[in-house]
Amino acid sequence: MKRFFAALLMLITLPLHADTVIRHLRGEVPDDTRNAYFLAVLELALEKTTDEGEWQLQPAVDAMTQSRALQKLSESDGIDVVWSMTSIEREKQNRPIRIPLLKGLMGYRLLIIRAEDQSWFRRVQTIDQLRELRAGQGHDWPDTEILRANGLAVEATVDYDSLFRMLQLGRFDYLPRAINEPWEELALRSGRGLAVEEGLMLYYPTAEYFFVNRDNVALAERIERGLRRALADGSFDKLFREHPVNANAFGKANVLKRRIIRLDNPLLPPETPFDQAELWWAPLRAEP
Repeated sequence: MKRFFAALLMLITLPLHADTVIRHLRGEVPDDTRNAYFLAVLELALEKTTDEGEWQLQPAVDAMTQSRALQKLSESDGIDVVWSMTSIEREKQNRPIRIPLLKGLMGYRLLIIRAEDQSWFRRVQTIDQLRELRAGQGHDWPDTEILRANGLAVEATVDYDSLFRMLQLGRFDYLPRAINEPWEELALRSGRGLAVEEGLMLYYPTAEYFFVNRDNVALAERIERGLRRALADGSFDKLFREHPVNANAFGKANVLKRRIIRLDNPLLPPETPFDQAELWWAPLRAEP
């Protein structure tokens, strides 16, 4: 009888010690390094809130595009948290946690081009000159709409990896990437004759957030509490500056020495917290 009650007690108390499983976005292609930093930030937020329960991160079963991941998230179908650039529509669809994970870094855009075109791009000084060329983008990236809203021609595709082949083949002229992205992406695709353009940068105000299902208030509040604690003790900024994915943004990019073409962002929600200066990296003015 004692053994029966001991076993019963174990079954009753087991859920209290079980990890909370949080399913997150899986990379679209093998060796996709774009998610590494966001996973590190998510782990940091959860570590700062271990007093609220243990946790375990799992990638979603399927790789998926941003739009499909956000749709699955809104349906509570196999995924609990997605990181994505914000937009008015995305904040209607799911619950944003309005702490910019890259402190606005995603709005600073360098161009991947064909290496043979470097000399031509040195002559590009204005947005009107850039409008004579064609950009490549993912079909469901908010950037696509932002570029088009500014009168820039865009060739869009469903497949992220194919963008580099399309650029190589001349289907478009440049591929804008956040300043922490292009060197790693090119290192994984050497031998294609592509390079980071040397003197130009696009800028528009934006933010990359964690999103959860609108009804998942508990997870949203836990992640936000963890992020706030990490901001307060300095561990968020330490990770932001020292993570390998971001290292190039503060070295090779040479932001202040580049010619800046500023773009409007009509997708930017009015709730974007530009009044909280500690949330932003601002070598340029971050406000719209």
